[in-house]
Amino acid sequence: MNWKEIKIAYREYASVDELPDNWKELVLKAREAAKNAYAPYSNFHVGAALQLAGGRIVTGNNQENAAYPVGLCAERTALFYANANYPDEEVEIIAVTATNSNGRVGDPVKPCGGCRQALLEVENRYKKPITIILDGSNAIYVLDGVDSLLPLNFRPQALTS
Repeated sequence: MNWKEIKIAYREYASVDELPDNWKELVLKAREAAKNAYAPYSNFHVGAALQLAGGRIVTGNNQENAAYPVGLCAERTALFYANANYPDEEVEIIAVTATNSNGRVGDPVKPCGGCRQALLEVENRYKKPITIILDGSNAIYVLDGVDSLLPLNFRPQALTS
């Protein structure tokens, strides 16, 4: 047996004010989007904001449904909208944030497994990593691509060679 280890590198910022202007704008747009989430069951309001290659910003939020699990996460709402309406514009950056009954979550919110795989699919589609900004009131994490969130991922061989 061989013991192996996977390490994940990310940048940590103390507040949105430390971010470059375009990242700051995305985080603020994600926070606004979270306010419009439909989350009557979990009271966990998630917002996402994408920056596309041409500079366009697309937002999304989670949409819950009593017939769980047919709702949709904020990340996939924004990704699917962008891909449906702007299929020729690469997704460059995504910012994700969340609130609950106590306000903004403390630790940066992390995408679920389905959203990680959807992000990976978009990276595969455009053959380019997506900068991922995860917002919390205690810190903001910035990752350079989905490999940092989903290190043992499934990428069809044709896309990786």
